[in-house]
Amino acid sequence: MTLPAPARRVLVADDNADAADSLAALLTLFDCTVQVAYSGSEALALGDQHRPQLVILDIAMPHMDGCETARRMRARPWGRQACIAALTACGDDELPCSTAEAGMDFHLTKPVSADVLLAVLASVRA
Repeated sequence: MTLPAPARRVLVADDNADAADSLAALLTLFDCTVQVAYSGSEALALGDQHRPQLVILDIAMPHMDGCETARRMRARPWGRQACIAALTACGDDELPCSTAEAGMDFHLTKPVSADVLLAVLASVRA
């Protein structure tokens, strides 16, 4: 008997509640356990609680943008292990920071396709 693969733990952080909730619903269809945060500080607190394997961060969040959130996540034990993906509608020249320098593994552009999400999920260790 083959056991099903464990669900990936994913944290979605976006100050746009509709975008965050829609992405979370899609990830749930891909057998992920999803937590949603609407700010960088909320994402850090949820990350500390749930230790996500994948974090998808909007870059243009107020108060603490996605790059600063990623830097703070990388300073935590669970954050050093997690895959962190930037999700933004901005072009590279419009970003407030370099997503790679902030420690992000992927740079995704809104709207992200299901195929791209599946590829990112496939790269995440179970």
